[in-house]
Amino acid sequence: MTDGDRTAEADGIAASYEEIDGERRLSFERVDADSGAATAAVAQNLEGYAMLKVRPTPEGDELERYYGFDMALDHVGELLGVPPHELPVPDAAADMGM
Repeated sequence: MTDGDRTAEADGIAASYEEIDGERRLSFERVDADSGAATAAVAQNLEGYAMLKVRPTPEGDELERYYGFDMALDHVGELLGVPPHELPVPDAAADMGM
């Protein structure tokens, strides 16, 4: 996997994918001059068979669990204040979810 596979950016939102501490983590950060910064993350076990955990930060406490990646992205969009279809998803994270 290259860095290009692990990062993506669009419309002021940066996304990064990493495998750390037994998890696959997809982290998002939105920086807006008017409303400040916001972060959110989606985590799943390395095997890719567990439910997705949505967190306010990559290491933060779990807010909710989802089976589907699209539902997790809906929640991330709410946390960041953007429509979920505007979230950039790096190639390495495209297969998250059950």
